[in-house]
Amino acid sequence: MTASTAPRAPRIIAVDTYDIRFPTSRELDGSDAMNPDPDYSAGYVVLRTDAGDGHEGHGFTFTIGRGNEVQIAAIEALRPHIVGRSAEELCADPGALSRDLNGDSQLRWLGPEKGVMHMAIGAVVNAVWDLAAKQQGKPLWQLLADAEPDWLVDQIDFRYIADVLSPEDALALLRNGREGAADREAALRERGYPAYTTSPGWLGYSDAKLKRLAEEAVADGFTQIKLKVGADLEEDIRRCRTARAAVGPDIRIAIDANQRWNVDEAIVWVRALEEFDPYWIEEPTSPDDVLGHAAVRRGVFPVLVATGEHVQNRIVFKQLLQARAIDILQLDAARVGGVNENLAILLLAAKFGIPVCPHAGGVGLCELVQHLSMFDYVALTGSTKNRAIEYVDHLHEHFEHPVHVENGHYAAPTAPGFSAQMKAQSITTFRYPGGTYWAADAADNEEATA
Repeated sequence: MTASTAPRAPRIIAVDTYDIRFPTSRELDGSDAMNPDPDYSAGYVVLRTDAGDGHEGHGFTFTIGRGNEVQIAAIEALRPHIVGRSAEELCADPGALSRDLNGDSQLRWLGPEKGVMHMAIGAVVNAVWDLAAKQQGKPLWQLLADAEPDWLVDQIDFRYIADVLSPEDALALLRNGREGAADREAALRERGYPAYTTSPGWLGYSDAKLKRLAEEAVADGFTQIKLKVGADLEEDIRRCRTARAAVGPDIRIAIDANQRWNVDEAIVWVRALEEFDPYWIEEPTSPDDVLGHAAVRRGVFPVLVATGEHVQNRIVFKQLLQARAIDILQLDAARVGGVNENLAILLLAAKFGIPVCPHAGGVGLCELVQHLSMFDYVALTGSTKNRAIEYVDHLHEHFEHPVHVENGHYAAPTAPGFSAQMKAQSITTFRYPGGTYWAADAADNEEATA
């Protein structure tokens, strides 16, 4: 066959974007001290190919409503960097795309490696991983666990972190992590991965609803719940007392301030709640304040300090670990630059011996982060001690392969991909502003004000 008649390798032919918003503010789902009325949303992207095999790559970022259109614009700005590229080459080496996008000088000027542009890169990179896992016929956690350590190391950008985690360090951790991996994979498939739930603890819920949901969480097998705090100390004392009475002394209660406090204020506030035995205080202050977190950690001990859902990149995580500023690392699947950067973050945590309890309190985040934690257990740290994935029990019905949690554990996904694919009907209904739900809502509002 001559070059002129050889079949052309499949390529990316379209990067489709969707502004998806869910009206969670109507019931105050997701409400906290900094975000009283969130509408959980996704800047959603689909990579389409001309392969003819029906496989698509799906990814998204998580926002809480207003501004989601800015996130969509950032994803669309990446389209010229992706359309026309070989799908086979992208799936064989997602790190190449990650390096290209993060290394583009003009894109970097909008960050660098932080903010809306970095999240957009993460959505696209995650979509490539979704496509790669589908092509291999594996759930992403298994693709990562089965991968050769040398290949995984090649997926990681060690720039700015090599002083703490070198490629040689990473390779040694991954090679050690393969020992006993088959037994751990079998255990994961049988028992699942530990979860904790935030569902009882949204700040806008009544005490009666908090009590009922906390009792249900314990009955459902959860050994840890989380409460939002930080708006009013007297209310927090009352709510913590209600929760502790509902779950008893043996269930962990974590508290989450969502960046509400100054450093000194955080220490005073957490000490005021010590009688309720909080397990950790999450995001006590600005996610960028490394030394502030270290001061809070010293000031609230033995309450642990957790943070990470708004940490913008691997470099800040490196500094939090170096400064001994956190006890729990909370990576987010859609905040940083995608799977590649999260591999670096998992390895940093493993080197420092800090447990990872991912943030998953938004639309689709439970679906994504389960893969990262399960890879960490099977093929990196080999442990679930003091580790749990956050679980929130809403919006899963909009995904083709939603998470399944039973007896307080995430079941290991079996469907190929990154579990990121939304149902077509959900996109049609909740696309903003023209989806059927939002169009009807606008019409109702217009009629009410006429």
